[in-house]
Amino acid sequence: MPRLGFGAFLAPHHPIGEHPMLQFRRDLDLVEHLDKLGYDEFWCGEHHSSGWEMIASPEMFLAAAGERTKRIMLATGVVSLPYHHPFNVAQRMVQLDHMTGGRAIFGSGPGALASDAHTLGIDPMLLRDRQDEAIGIIRRLFRGERITHRSDWFDLNDAALQLLPLQEEMPFAVASQISPSGMTLAGKHGIGIISIGSLSSEGLNALPTQWGFAEAAAARHGTTVDRKNWRVLLSWHIAETREKARAEARDGLLRHHNEYIAGTLQRPGAKPFKDPDEAVDKTAFGPGAVATIGTPDDLVARIKEVLAISGGFGTVVGFVHDWANPENTFRSWDMVARYVVPEINGYLAGLRRSREFVAANREYFDRAREAVMAKITENATAAEALKMTKSQYLAASASNVPDFDKVKADAK
Repeated sequence: MPRLGFGAFLAPHHPIGEHPMLQFRRDLDLVEHLDKLGYDEFWCGEHHSSGWEMIASPEMFLAAAGERTKRIMLATGVVSLPYHHPFNVAQRMVQLDHMTGGRAIFGSGPGALASDAHTLGIDPMLLRDRQDEAIGIIRRLFRGERITHRSDWFDLNDAALQLLPLQEEMPFAVASQISPSGMTLAGKHGIGIISIGSLSSEGLNALPTQWGFAEAAAARHGTTVDRKNWRVLLSWHIAETREKARAEARDGLLRHHNEYIAGTLQRPGAKPFKDPDEAVDKTAFGPGAVATIGTPDDLVARIKEVLAISGGFGTVVGFVHDWANPENTFRSWDMVARYVVPEINGYLAGLRRSREFVAANREYFDRAREAVMAKITENATAAEALKMTKSQYLAASASNVPDFDKVKADAK
């Protein structure tokens, strides 16, 4: 089975009562922590309104993260292309790629918040077409082409990048929710996808259909799409027991849903929860629940379920939220790295087979014990010392330790 990648997607933070500077620094601490734990990717996006979304320039944040990390890929999740001249976006991504040693992933979207587009005076009906146009231009710039282009929202005159990406092929990805536009765009350009609609039951169940949109668009435009470049976003909070996970996540989950999802975004159909227990029950345990609040085993089961529903993808990306306090949030990601990643990717299978072989095949190892005893009994002093040995644990884990009780019984 192909190895499944694991990543993290920085979610909106609750801003009230905390200095934004400290929040930024703790987010950087988290990226550094994830890098040490072996996670593959870290994503953060661009937002300009709502009070909860604090990162206005993901490239600047990721450049800082690049100085504190060694191997984790750093992804814009996402740059809202209709808000920028495509040449400037290409320049910033190239610089990020060089500053991080070739670890940049270029994720783009049309703009997630209607309030951002309103602030910039952009008609929401234009966003997706502008994203499509910008992606085509940026890909050509990354190939080293010199471009003259006239558009109703930007112009290029003999434009060429004076510095190309450090990576031979910088990964591209587009955000996809429930509508076919993101997947269709990925298929048209032959690039990757990050499915953020999977945070809802509707989005999760739509995953097989969504991938079909990408394949159909690729066939129409003579490109290809690969499931290994498909990322699926999930929410979780993990602890040693379900009870502990519930206790750690309940209050923050209630606040996140009631104040942000229902209160600020006023998402259609989102109703405030009455109390923290209802928040946990409906989010993680009720009908249609897609989040996991529980143990590593619970998350393993959920990921396997989503893999089966979707038909397979390349990377599972966890939503980094403020449900739990920072200490328990870090602990949750630690447990996923320690117990979920190796279980999903089969890293423990060889160790388990080795243990079972040693436990089941005793004839050979009993022969090794007899060889040790033969050498001891050849030496009179060693044989006398063995009679006085009292503990079965002196030789630590060696499998050829003599049977001390049998030795003493034979000596009588």
